[in-house]
Amino acid sequence: MDQPNPFQEAETHAPCGCGACAAAADAGPAVPGGMRRFRIADMDCAAEEAEIRHALAGVEGIRGLRFDLGARVLSISADETVLPQALAAIGKAGFKPEALGDAVSPPPPRTPWGRLIAALGLALAAEGLDFAFADAGAAKAASLALAALAVGLAGISVYMKGIAALRQGRLNINGLMAVAVTGAFLIGQWPEAAMVMALYAIAEAIEARAMDRTRNAIGSLLAMAPTRAEVRVGDGRWERVAVETVAVDATVRVGPGERVPLDGVVIRGQGAVDQSPVTGESLPAEKGPGDTLYAGTINQAAALEMRVTATASDSALARIIRTVEEAQSARAPMQRFVDRFAAIYTPAIFALALAVALAAPWLSDWSRGQAFYKALVLLVIACPCALVISTPVTVVSGLAAGARRGILIKGGAYLESARRIKAIALDKTGTITTGKPVLAAFEPLDADVDRETLKVFAKSLAARSDHPVSRAIAEGLPAAAREVGEFHAMPGRGVRGTIDGHSFVLASHRWIEDRAQCTPSLESHFKDHEEAGRSVTFLADDRRVLAIFAVADVIKPMCAQAVAELKSLGVTPAMLTGDNPAAARTVAAQAGIAEVRCNLLPEDKLRAIDEFRRRFGVTAMAGDGINDAPALARADIGFAMGAAGTHTAMEAADVVVMNDDLRRLPEAIRLSRRTCALLRQNIGLALGIKLAFLLLAMFGNATMWMAVFADMGACLLVVFNGLRLLRGAGAGISGGWRSASFGA
Repeated sequence: MDQPNPFQEAETHAPCGCGACAAAADAGPAVPGGMRRFRIADMDCAAEEAEIRHALAGVEGIRGLRFDLGARVLSISADETVLPQALAAIGKAGFKPEALGDAVSPPPPRTPWGRLIAALGLALAAEGLDFAFADAGAAKAASLALAALAVGLAGISVYMKGIAALRQGRLNINGLMAVAVTGAFLIGQWPEAAMVMALYAIAEAIEARAMDRTRNAIGSLLAMAPTRAEVRVGDGRWERVAVETVAVDATVRVGPGERVPLDGVVIRGQGAVDQSPVTGESLPAEKGPGDTLYAGTINQAAALEMRVTATASDSALARIIRTVEEAQSARAPMQRFVDRFAAIYTPAIFALALAVALAAPWLSDWSRGQAFYKALVLLVIACPCALVISTPVTVVSGLAAGARRGILIKGGAYLESARRIKAIALDKTGTITTGKPVLAAFEPLDADVDRETLKVFAKSLAARSDHPVSRAIAEGLPAAAREVGEFHAMPGRGVRGTIDGHSFVLASHRWIEDRAQCTPSLESHFKDHEEAGRSVTFLADDRRVLAIFAVADVIKPMCAQAVAELKSLGVTPAMLTGDNPAAARTVAAQAGIAEVRCNLLPEDKLRAIDEFRRRFGVTAMAGDGINDAPALARADIGFAMGAAGTHTAMEAADVVVMNDDLRRLPEAIRLSRRTCALLRQNIGLALGIKLAFLLLAMFGNATMWMAVFADMGACLLVVFNGLRLLRGAGAGISGGWRSASFGA
């Protein structure tokens, strides 16, 4: 069949008036990317996604599908003439798509608890009548009526989807339930059929509620960002407008106690901001002019004015949520294994049940009715629902827990594989260090000049320059600057000017040598600072050197603690830097890192990553700059520092640390180990419970309602076990996961 030309204008056809055409017509304009959006209320896990994909596999002309299981929304990219066919195929599979157009996705539908509880009560009444009046015809008729009503209230949609699946030759949970309920009615076990359907529907509702809680753990953060912002308009007035209308570079005011409405940079004001919704930091961060603000964070004390740097749809908070949603759809290796196993397991169990129904009367003393009943019990027990759901609920909980702590993991595969990290390469500047030079030492060399006077001279000259070393000196000296005359900046050498009629320079070592002012004593001081990894600047007049100022890029406060935690986890830390050996060794010693590579170009970092892989095994890389992007991509797992990092580094990385705190690296590894431990527990629980009840059904006296209790009980057990990952997500670093959730 010829494929349509995507550049040719499609013909328009009048809709036929059927439900599928009506839904397609109501879909409204395509959302960005040319996709139409439909809400499917019964689609909330990977099993339903697989059924819909199978149903749409035979529809020609579909260009792409996007599933948002958390919002129960399916986006379809297809021509207008294809949409009715696609929606009809979804309807045949037992689902009801509702057009959304470009509207905001609605919340999940409310669970009809009243109807489900009524169904359970009717099922219990049917069981009671059948047990108390087993021989009474009227009681049997009443029991049958109650059972049929219970099935209708609890599971008519499940039953119809099961029949649709069986017609298409697919064996899924709905198909198994349809077979079990129909078979039970045929052999006169209608009270048990009603109990099976009622218990199944209630357990499914509880399970869906738990899954919604998991998926909404991050989505709820979006509601923290205000819907309106106080913006300065053209005539200087302040006006509250919808955040969606605020443009980049607009000036916004945030009052004390208010939430920051958009991402931006402080231009006026000073105060503490609670950043925990975005970065996971437990303590407020001090903010002043030039500092970054994130939408959804809380301004605690003083009014701040900010310049908007991103629109509402592109805020850090919105990007976090989008990334987690995309990560949820990326299968972890263990998830993919379980999906493949379930695809083989279900038909195999169905074949076993069929064999029991047909062969058991010939091989044992069971009657045909007993054999058929045992086969139905086997079908209910062997349903793979608990097994299939055991992995996604745990993976999504892990992703949500990480994001709430400022660890943005881009997929279940990275969450699962982080536990295997044996070595991690750390970039120096901006990752281990702050990336911002500070004044580390001040040494007066002339006893005839007062220390404070020397500080004034140095501050006055440094304040006139925009060089990073000069800025560090100016910010590190508390003295008040004086007027500087005849100021000149000498590229690569320093600055010069006159203060109170006297000429002074802030000079590099080379310029001091050129001025013939370098003495053996001064050279000794210079070498001491250079070996400590510091950049040295000299204050001199026309006759002599007056003082030494040493500037250094200091390590982050918690870096040594993070390195120690990595070592305790059996991970070897290494430092990669383009800096000189003296500076590299000094910083590495302060951080507690033995493996050091210095004077590296970006391609040298790639070779270092390959070396660590050969020596240690799975190797991660943590960095923040453009020059780190190749190494981040080459490493098995790349960690980008999100607060100070470049967009290139964050795109190349697999995990983004939103607040640049290196302690998040060992946290990510502990989270991965805990997640994988729960994955193994859940798979073991699901298979173990099923095996026990399979044996009980074959050699004991298990009934259908006991079977559904076992199956759905296993489902709920693995769901709530997986949700345990969310419990430690709001705790502090020192307590939190390490002592509570990730302990021995």
